[in-house]
Amino acid sequence: MHDRPLPVDEQFRLVKSMGVFDHFDRMPQPGEEKEYVRAAQKHDLPIRTGLWSYTVGKDEAKLEPTFRMCRDAGAECHNLMVYAKHASGHVTTDQEIADFYRHAYDAAGKAGLTIGFEVHINMWSEDFRRVGRVANMVRASGIPFNFVLDHSHVLLKVENPEEQDISGIREDVESGRLRIDPYEEGNVLDEWIGMDMTIWLQIRPVSPAGPKNRWAIRSEGGAWGRAVQYPFVKPGPGEWHSPWHAWRVEPCKEVVRRVLRRHRDNPKSALRWITTDMLDMPDYGGGAKYSLIEQNAAIARWFRDTWSAIKSEKK
Repeated sequence: MHDRPLPVDEQFRLVKSMGVFDHFDRMPQPGEEKEYVRAAQKHDLPIRTGLWSYTVGKDEAKLEPTFRMCRDAGAECHNLMVYAKHASGHVTTDQEIADFYRHAYDAAGKAGLTIGFEVHINMWSEDFRRVGRVANMVRASGIPFNFVLDHSHVLLKVENPEEQDISGIREDVESGRLRIDPYEEGNVLDEWIGMDMTIWLQIRPVSPAGPKNRWAIRSEGGAWGRAVQYPFVKPGPGEWHSPWHAWRVEPCKEVVRRVLRRHRDNPKSALRWITTDMLDMPDYGGGAKYSLIEQNAAIARWFRDTWSAIKSEKK
């Protein structure tokens, strides 16, 4: 772990040195665009994906220049994480999210870029019940709904009433109206996979009812970081604040396998990008002593082996 971000060139060099990554998942930071492009060319590690956060009612004008900047850096897909609250202060409606998506879709088309909307904590999609509704509203207008599936934000809430309360889904989960356990029939992850809208799969292990990040404090309220990251491989002594168990990573692996089998069996699959996402922010791995790059590389190696095995399976 480093107290400060590594220089851009060193970031690219380090990712390339792992030998398992095809591209760099990062939107160039303002003022560093040329530096990103130079590093991508130097290390033969293109920028293909990136993300930023947006507020409906405030950031519409930012879309076109941001998309152009991403495209100029070589990016192909931009992930829009849209906050739950509208600029006016109210919770965004499904209609407002669908309208924002359509506006972004048109703006991205002009820039030659693909967009996606992600399921993510602190965003409109943290209420998982809304995702299918908005997707169908967008599709009804004649354009595809491009989905970024980060299953960790769902697995985080399995066997976790506190997390379910944050997004107001606890009553529906307890009644069975909303099923978030990937091993339960009719669960929301399988629903989304079956909608064939996932263009980008993000792989980050999270353990159901896993430990909060006791080595990082969130700025608001001084609480521990949320449990949105669990080491993929066993950390060394002193590198993790809690006991580590291999079985806790299995739900993440199983969801990835399902996405890959769906992709294999569907000639019209929308899936185009896959990233690993072990991060250093408080709700993730902030303060942890294990190596983020080694954990990400372990995920990438597992993914490559798993995809090879799935392609050779008898259907």
